Amino acid sequence: MVVPLLSLHVKSLGASPTVAGVVGSFYGLLQLFSSTFVGCWSDVIGRQYSLLACILFSALGYLLLGMSTTVCLFAIARVPVGIFKHTLSISKALLSDLVSEKERPLVIGHFNAASSVGFILGPVVGGYFTEIESGFYLTSFICSFIFILNAGLVWMLPWSEEHTDSNENEQTTSNSKVTAKANYDLRVKSLANGATTSDTPLQSLWIPVVSVLKRIKSIACSDLWDIFLVRLLMSVAVMLYYSNFVLAIEERFGVKPKLTGYLISYSSTLGALAGFLLGPITRLYQHNTYALLLHSTVLTCVLIMLYSTALGIWTVILSSTFLAFSTTVGRTCITDLELTLGGNQASGTLIGVGQSVTSVGRIIAPLLSGIAQEFSPCGPPSLGVGLALVAILIMLMNTPRYCSGRNAKLKSE
Repeated sequence: MVVPLLSLHVKSLGASPTVAGVVGSFYGLLQLFSSTFVGCWSDVIGRQYSLLACILFSALGYLLLGMSTTVCLFAIARVPVGIFKHTLSISKALLSDLVSEKERPLVIGHFNAASSVGFILGPVVGGYFTEIESGFYLTSFICSFIFILNAGLVWMLPWSEEHTDSNENEQTTSNSKVTAKANYDLRVKSLANGATTSDTPLQSLWIPVVSVLKRIKSIACSDLWDIFLVRLLMSVAVMLYYSNFVLAIEERFGVKPKLTGYLISYSSTLGALAGFLLGPITRLYQHNTYALLLHSTVLTCVLIMLYSTALGIWTVILSSTFLAFSTTVGRTCITDLELTLGGNQASGTLIGVGQSVTSVGRIIAPLLSGIAQEFSPCGPPSLGVGLALVAILIMLMNTPRYCSGRNAKLKSE
């Protein structure tokens, strides 16, 4: 509801385009550095309290945004939202705790589809309120109120820690590179420290901080680099595809921005519907997430190439149609693969690191897009094709390792 209106509001406050860009980049940097820590924090203190804290601080941020009458207040209002607005990531981690590994892609796909509906309807509702006097402030207050309602729903949910813990133990794989041994050692040390310093509140608060840092270190020292690199490359490739989409369509085919907006909405709607097709697709692949990710990545690369070389608008519509499906499947598969390889007990940390990697892509993509557009309107998607090819090459080089791990797991089952 609020995000599409932010640039208009900060401009109405008298900010120059440069200042508006700095404020936007500041928010992106906060998201980049906080997502890993918040995800790991949810692993340490539990999903309920971390989710409640994130929702309430996000509500505070939007409340402050509704009272921002200067650029300074606007920037301050973005701080709590930039640090704590990771409710989707924690919710995904919670879902991964509650469902089996085979059901996880389907559940996360449905969750992504529901989230996409919000991104489709939100701008429409926000645009309607903008037509009203002081519409931005009203929209911010409504958004804050919705977050408070969500906090109440989270508080009333029937939380069952025993069920969550049992699912985590069942789903933690023996081939996890962020090993259970590291988690066990971490718990032993935490308990030992807690037993000796339980009388000191400051040291008791220090224990979760140490746990968070050790979990992050275990992820950094793991050999999941190839999966995170594939996530980064494909994120940048898709962002390059969309970076100058409206401008390129107008220059290449003379299509007005209004019609291009309809095409983008059409593609977003298909992406939301694609989330509900993950169940049949994963069963068709016999729950081989790596193969599904590889094939969706190849399809995404081919479709971006088709768009960059398109000679007519119908080719663009065709590529946009199937790209909505391939990107939705790819995002779900990369998240599921990270959780499978990294171990479900560190799901919050893994999802947080994945979001940080995507945030890096959001910083890199505009720069690469601007440079590529100096040569041609087709420059950004063409560069995206090159990055996607690198991602495919990395996956092909690591296919034997993941296939052997999958075969060993099937034999043990």
